[in-house]
Amino acid sequence: MSLAAGDAAPDFSLPDTHGTPVTLSGLRGGPVAVVFVPFAFSGTCTGELCDLRDNIAAFQEAGVHLLVVSCDPMFSLRAWAEAEGYGFDLLSDFWPHGEVARAFGVFDEERGRADRGSFLIDADGVVRWTVVNPAGQARDIASYRAAIGALAA
Repeated sequence: MSLAAGDAAPDFSLPDTHGTPVTLSGLRGGPVAVVFVPFAFSGTCTGELCDLRDNIAAFQEAGVHLLVVSCDPMFSLRAWAEAEGYGFDLLSDFWPHGEVARAFGVFDEERGRADRGSFLIDADGVVRWTVVNPAGQARDIASYRAAIGALAA
């Protein structure tokens, strides 16, 4: 079962596409969106991240730091970010495989990948909004905008 609104977000530290650790608690003081995706370069995931890239102003204007997490290796995520021009953090949950996805309740043990889950976390580390979509079903950018708006209100 995934985290729900009102739950404390578990802290984590994962490498970005250059191996630099990014720690959730290090981003306290401002809201953070943690977006789990199943696979780099897959059609649905690429479409979702391109939507996020093309709408990054909505996150930036609200001061929301965007973190995308995948169980893919760091080097795959770097190639994906470079190919698509993603200007936000892509983090590798490769090893221990899926540990952070498990902590958020969105790891698919059978397939060895993260489920399509998103979590908006407030400045104090509390989950304020979440959505988990089934495999193959993209998340709607309008739902992110609504959640960011509600957090700001």
